Amino acid sequence: MCTAWIYNLFSVIYPQCFYVRPIPQLCAAIQSFFNSSNLWASAFLCIFYCIKIATFRHIFFIYLKLKIDRIVPWLLLGLLLSSLFLCTLAYDFTDKTCCQNLSSTTPGSLWESNVRIDEHFFPVLFISGFGITTAFVAVIFSVLLLLFSLWRHKCKMQTNSMKDLSMDAHIKAMKSILSFFFIYSINFIFLVLMLIYANKLENSVMFFISVFLYVFPSVHSLILILSNPKLKKALLRTLPCVKCKVCVKQLT
Repeated sequence: MCTAWIYNLFSVIYPQCFYVRPIPQLCAAIQSFFNSSNLWASAFLCIFYCIKIATFRHIFFIYLKLKIDRIVPWLLLGLLLSSLFLCTLAYDFTDKTCCQNLSSTTPGSLWESNVRIDEHFFPVLFISGFGITTAFVAVIFSVLLLLFSLWRHKCKMQTNSMKDLSMDAHIKAMKSILSFFFIYSINFIFLVLMLIYANKLENSVMFFISVFLYVFPSVHSLILILSNPKLKKALLRTLPCVKCKVCVKQLT
């Protein structure tokens, strides 16, 4: 969110800086790194919740439940390496695109440069699309398994006539999971649109797509905070403190 804010601020105040090498390349690389890390971190979090919360008796699932705490650091390392790899691809593609656009002056050379850009863009599009689709499929399976486990546990509590508080907790958990999946699906769709039509969309359309991509991390964080009673209480405690500090500053 901070890098997106800085990028948009400079694009409005001083847009000429984006024509100076290597600023466009660095911006594309940083944007690719954070988009990939956001997507995969959310996917890993959903997989982690599914393994920790769901109750299945399959041998492989039980093995993952016992080993998940040791697997998480390796998953985060893989997330970092894959994001750096996509970051390098984005930097290289933007560098070649900028160089070819600057060197093309005649219509013939412009057509040849467009062909070369498409040749460079296809591997980047394929690798990025494969990674994004894999993360989305992992989220779909995790959400379905987790919802099925929570629904089955809720039905058992209904038959055993357990307390209503547990029922309410399970219903709230399912609602938060569905809301996260809905927002994640919208983010996935807009990210795919940005990859496919990156060189064909107008600035206004790209701005509209970017707004949804930037909103996703903050909304996801709010869902996690509001769905957790301890985090919700901590948020409610910090809000009066912020208001008091603002009031004190205004009085002084």
